[in-house]
Amino acid sequence: MTDFTMQKGDDGVAVITWDVPGKSMNVLSMDGAAELNNLIDDALADEAVKGIVITSGKADFAAGMDLNVLAQMKEGGPQAVFDGVMSLHHLLRKIELAGMDRKTQKGGKPIAAALPGTALGIGLELPLATHRIFAANNPKAKIGLPEIMVGIFPGAGGTTRLIRKLGAMAAAPLLLEGKMNDPAKAKAAGVIDEVVEDPLAAAREWVLKATDADLVKPWEQKSWKMPGGSPYTPGGFMTFLGAAAMVHGKTMGVYPAAKALLSAVYEGALVDFDTALRIEARWFTHVLMNPSSGNMIRSLFINKEALEKGANRPEAPDQRVRKVGVLGAGMMGAGIAYVSANAGIEVVLIDSTQEAADRGKSYSTGILDKGISRKKVTEEKKAEVLGRITATTDYAALAGCDLIVEAVFEDPKVKADVTAKAEAVIPADAIFATNTSTLPISDLAKASTRPEQFIGIHFFSPVDKMALVEIIRGQQTGDRAVAKALDFVRQIRKTPIVVNDARFFYANRCIIPYINEGIRMVGEGVNPTLVENAAKLMGMPLGPLQLVDETSIDLGVKIAKATKAAMGDAYADGDVDAVIFRLADAGRMGRKAKAGFYDYDEAGKRGDLWRGIGENWARAEDQPELTEVQHRLMFVQALEAVRALEQGVLTDIREGDVGAILGWGFAPWTGGPFGWLDMLGAERAVELADKLTAEHGDRFAPPALLRDMAAKGESFYGRFGGQKQAA
Repeated sequence: MTDFTMQKGDDGVAVITWDVPGKSMNVLSMDGAAELNNLIDDALADEAVKGIVITSGKADFAAGMDLNVLAQMKEGGPQAVFDGVMSLHHLLRKIELAGMDRKTQKGGKPIAAALPGTALGIGLELPLATHRIFAANNPKAKIGLPEIMVGIFPGAGGTTRLIRKLGAMAAAPLLLEGKMNDPAKAKAAGVIDEVVEDPLAAAREWVLKATDADLVKPWEQKSWKMPGGSPYTPGGFMTFLGAAAMVHGKTMGVYPAAKALLSAVYEGALVDFDTALRIEARWFTHVLMNPSSGNMIRSLFINKEALEKGANRPEAPDQRVRKVGVLGAGMMGAGIAYVSANAGIEVVLIDSTQEAADRGKSYSTGILDKGISRKKVTEEKKAEVLGRITATTDYAALAGCDLIVEAVFEDPKVKADVTAKAEAVIPADAIFATNTSTLPISDLAKASTRPEQFIGIHFFSPVDKMALVEIIRGQQTGDRAVAKALDFVRQIRKTPIVVNDARFFYANRCIIPYINEGIRMVGEGVNPTLVENAAKLMGMPLGPLQLVDETSIDLGVKIAKATKAAMGDAYADGDVDAVIFRLADAGRMGRKAKAGFYDYDEAGKRGDLWRGIGENWARAEDQPELTEVQHRLMFVQALEAVRALEQGVLTDIREGDVGAILGWGFAPWTGGPFGWLDMLGAERAVELADKLTAEHGDRFAPPALLRDMAAKGESFYGRFGGQKQAA
């Protein structure tokens, strides 16, 4: 079976169809590229062929390059990567020149692309090499170059062609942010040429009418000038200078792909097109050989996709949810109701008063109205989604629900009460899930008459925006409950990780120490600006002080008191409490109070760090080095992730890395805490952790697992292989 086939029509049009067997969407492999190359050669050599149309046998055109192939290329070293990328450049350049005489720019055969749906990555780079791109009028289709999102950049000519086609300024959102558009917006941006009802028919008609001039790309013409100006023109100079500042401001210098992309664009703009392609290939090779890109590809694509497809799902029949009951219509419950209804699931949303239940349903109304204002949602879609949500106070409405998601206050008594009320009316085989971020699932399950059907589901706020869902297996939770939770998360299009029950589960047990370490340093007299910027310069999306402001300081106080009560003499965060308790006593509860570690204006917009920090906690005369602060903030998270694995809370390092990035934004350039430790090497990690332990305490003590790996010269992905371990 082949990925590409060709059919030559009586009208002289050869249609090359891309249809990868066994894949829901087309991806390009090196074997597939060789097939396409041979078909192009055949069509160009056949005098009976007047033109070529490249299309897809699937509903979409292509999802991009097979990233597993890139991983294999990387194993061969930089020369293998460069040679492989250049082979793609030669193929696409062959399509672009289409047999024309380079001097006269005549004699070529027109080649068009007909896109029935989504075209991403190489799925757009290939069409950009053709002479005209026709896309179906399909508003659900996505067209773009999202490579930057997984730690690389478009390296098959997409960078060079798009810059020359649009100019650096217009191409920046597509290249540097991975922005994807529907066909109409892609046409308006100048990325594609036509949006039609039947792209194959339109493309076939165009190639039969195309002239020699239609085949000559603008940058092949002597009079061509780069849109917006090349680097050393007045307009171009400001564009490239601004782009460099923007990239550094957004990436803080820790994402190699963004810097390499900008270098490829800048250097490529100074030379001819073919030389620019070689420059692009060299910078792409540079990025792919960087450990960061491999880690990002592994976590944000390969592992994330595996988890979403149920890599760790227990053997059980299909547990697709038909009707879900959501107990509690606060922000969390309202968000769960929305994502469920939006995924086509019937929802019963319950609260103690009808007013509260209706208010919870109105949360969905607000999201849908915003979608309508942005032309992403229709009035029909809004009515359809809202029609699936029944807001009520009547527990009898839960009859027929096959899943219950409880999202009431973090109070065991309140949770026990609603558990009993729900179990009195729901079917005997229904699964009951409690949404909690801190309370042990095994303890909450004591309120259930069917603990094997009781499970934890930890959603992150806001539910409609956060991609991760943490599923917590209690001591008595059965496999069917886990399968049900996983199938539900798949239905609502989130990424799940499954962890075993323990205090704070996985995400919170890692993020709370990060927050606490930042607060602890404030108490020590470390400049809070140094603390916040040290975190951001390591790729954390928020500094620990800003993060605690966002989550609320009173919540931190509540967690601290509960943790101290549970741990007794083993509690080791009294120095942290001294800081946040004082803030809480002063009414500085964070963003919601318009006062926390930061100051806020009346609209709630964050301003500068509160000047009172220096007045309450005297600034130390000797400030630590930047790297010391960074190591404290990173190791306190990463070591906790290792402990979670060591203790069996985590059973799969893939879940640990994907969960860390999606759950709390752990420096995505590292691929997650286990990826970061592998980049450091276990021996170096132990050396640094021992140094931190000596200077700052036992919270930095390397776990026995990490010491053992250091002694044996092992890495996490080398030892565990990205597979689930026995609990």
